[in-house]
Amino acid sequence: MPFYIWKGVNSYGEKRKGKIEMPSEAMAQAHLKKMRITVSVLKEAPKDMFENVEFLKPKVTGKDVVIFTRQLSTMIDAGLPLVQSLEILGEQMENPTFKKVLRAIRADVETGTTFADAMKKHPTCFDTLYCNMVEAGEVGGILDTILNRLATFMEKNMALKKKVKGAMTYPIICICISFVVMAVMLVFVVPVFEKMFKDFGGALPGPTQFVVDMSAFAQGNFHLIIGAIFAAVFVVKKIYKTEKGRIAIDRMLLNFPIIGTLLRRVAVAKFTRTLGTMLQSGVPILESLNVVARTAGNKVIEMAVYRVTDSISEGRAIAEPLEETGVFPGMVVQMINVGEATGALDVMLTKIADFYDEEVDQAVDNLTASIEPLMMVFLGGMIGGLVIAMYLPIFSMAGAVGG
Repeated sequence: MPFYIWKGVNSYGEKRKGKIEMPSEAMAQAHLKKMRITVSVLKEAPKDMFENVEFLKPKVTGKDVVIFTRQLSTMIDAGLPLVQSLEILGEQMENPTFKKVLRAIRADVETGTTFADAMKKHPTCFDTLYCNMVEAGEVGGILDTILNRLATFMEKNMALKKKVKGAMTYPIICICISFVVMAVMLVFVVPVFEKMFKDFGGALPGPTQFVVDMSAFAQGNFHLIIGAIFAAVFVVKKIYKTEKGRIAIDRMLLNFPIIGTLLRRVAVAKFTRTLGTMLQSGVPILESLNVVARTAGNKVIEMAVYRVTDSISEGRAIAEPLEETGVFPGMVVQMINVGEATGALDVMLTKIADFYDEEVDQAVDNLTASIEPLMMVFLGGMIGGLVIAMYLPIFSMAGAVGG
């Protein structure tokens, strides 16, 4: 819809101006009249030449959606109509991309579309889980409560991702720095020593000759090495996009020492919290499990959840097929079994999620504690090995002179 710039006077005689989005100039005029504005100027706003350039548009972040969800929940709880709430939030939204989305949703709701269906048109902002929960809230008449649960769920989910990213950042930075240092030494430092050794004459010790050969290879094939690294990353990404490749890589990550334990705990926390939140919101269990599977983030977990869904559709309870997958820990299966037997599965799932959030914290601490000495040994061994290899001929010459 086009935007219109207007100037006018309100019912108190005060000068006002603004910008509104309406399907036509006549509807914009009618809207302003309804607001008791005597319009003096009304014209279509000039279009931004970059508005359709996708990569220049700011992204809608998880934080934007959480703030919107929390504010909308508060407004609806206070008794404000949904359309009015969307209009207020849309006008005060700082992110222009999200503002445009909220205006489109408001326009759809005004024409009779349900809130959930309007959101489904914008999957980059509102995922399947979000839309399904909003739909359940609309049907049950508890939209404010559902939105509040959604905001809490998203905040905890974001905190979980932040912990995992924090745990991965340190070793990645250390490895990158170590390779940069090694490349600098091979390309710039070792050739200086090599020239000096040639001036001295004589055969070089084995370790020194090996480093000199590595340096010569790095200098002569620098572009090939960089190209091979990019090619390897490209190939891994391509493989990961295939069904079999993603399953193989995700399974390998789950079974990887130390990191696999962390990823498994994160997967369990996410599975239980997502399923618990959806069940609390009144979404049917089969529909909830399908959404959980699609948002699992790990193909092995996704396939396991789909197998559980198939078993439940055949009339079985949830605990037994969960155990058969071999993906979920025995304690989780037992607690889910108890929750199902007592009719409090949603509550039990939330308790499991809270427990595994603490387990993730512990796993992150253990990972950091384990990686720090390993990184020190790796860096020290690599750089120290290069330095010793370069000084071996000097030690040999000093020994010969001393002898």
